[in-house]
Amino acid sequence: MKYKDIDPKLFIKNRERFRKEIKKDSVAVFHSNDIMPTNADGTLPFRQNNDIFWMSGIDQEESILLVAPDAPYSYFKEALFIRETNEEIAIWEGHKLTKEEAKKISGIENVFWISEFDTIFKDVVTNSENIYLNTNEHLRAKVLVETRERRFIDKCQKDYPLHKYERLAPIMHKLRSVKDPIEIEIMREACSITEKAFRRILKYVKPGVNEFEVEAEIFHEFLRNGSRGPAYSSIIAGGFSSCVLHYVENDKALKDGDILLMDFGAEYANYASDMTRCIPVNGRFTERQKQIYNSVLKVMKEAKELLVPGNNWIDYHKEVGKIMEAELISLGLLDANAVKNQDPENPLYKKYFMHGTSHFIGLDVHDVGNKYHPFKEGMAFTCEPGIYLREESLGIRIENDIIVSKDGPIDLMASIPIEVEEIEDLMNEK
Repeated sequence: MKYKDIDPKLFIKNRERFRKEIKKDSVAVFHSNDIMPTNADGTLPFRQNNDIFWMSGIDQEESILLVAPDAPYSYFKEALFIRETNEEIAIWEGHKLTKEEAKKISGIENVFWISEFDTIFKDVVTNSENIYLNTNEHLRAKVLVETRERRFIDKCQKDYPLHKYERLAPIMHKLRSVKDPIEIEIMREACSITEKAFRRILKYVKPGVNEFEVEAEIFHEFLRNGSRGPAYSSIIAGGFSSCVLHYVENDKALKDGDILLMDFGAEYANYASDMTRCIPVNGRFTERQKQIYNSVLKVMKEAKELLVPGNNWIDYHKEVGKIMEAELISLGLLDANAVKNQDPENPLYKKYFMHGTSHFIGLDVHDVGNKYHPFKEGMAFTCEPGIYLREESLGIRIENDIIVSKDGPIDLMASIPIEVEEIEDLMNEK
């Protein structure tokens, strides 16, 4: 792997937290992701399933984790199954984990070859009442392909129809939403790589450069700093495209006088960063661009102060909406009387700020978590207000990654240039 070794204490602690959440006489099973095909004999780069990675640190295909705290034999209470390698696999695909390496990474003593899974699972499951299985229950997920987890659910329910089945997803959403200090440090490294890419871009952008050339500079900085690449599809949007929320074509030339909105983030050790910055293509904001930019920045600074323990998703977004309303009124974009008489279910600010302010972030850029539960210390959120003026071809969004703390929000991107003057000075530095 490109990233530095992760302290196995993280995964040992994660499994301890998990065991407290499941019923007595239960077995839980976590599967790796498939290697996805393209066409002919091509495949996409492997990306591990985040739940098995969070539980074990194993970042390899064809892996299974079994957790059965009440199993009659100690060596089945937690067992890891990995792909058995051979000389031919080593020649064609390279090194695969040995049992000793898997033990060192995960802190799991009992490591078996995956060919042994069915036999061991049968032994464990016949001494269990409940079977915990995993599915992707993210609210934004649209699962169109059959996963290893889905195939295992079908097989398991066919082979063991009289057991009680339980959902892993709610437990994992609860646990993964609160980050361990080790996780926060990994996320901090992802943000640091993102910062390096942004500082590189400030020296590079000028009229006539293509959006995809900017994207290439970002990728370069990611890869040279140990990132696998972007945590999500990068948005490199000049001019009118800055008003398109999920613009990913990145195929247009940048024009003098336009704003360039960039929404990108490095992935590091499977953890995401997510940053948005807007810069003037020619190195100087116009007065109008500066006015809108500073309004968004003001909202962002006030919004992140609301990411504190005990607050909740609904109240948070209502309060940010009020802050944005006041700012849009001050800009002359909304009428104060109209706002006073608006339909509260369809607030007028949504014309210019139509998306949410925050989402969970972690192993997924839109990480798992329950938005109906109060914020807890250790949760990680983005903070990303925006104002989009389509008639002016001007979209401004500013985004940082924030850790909820009892001592106030911790901004993992506090060192990344964000003020108008700072951006202009760096862009015009000789």
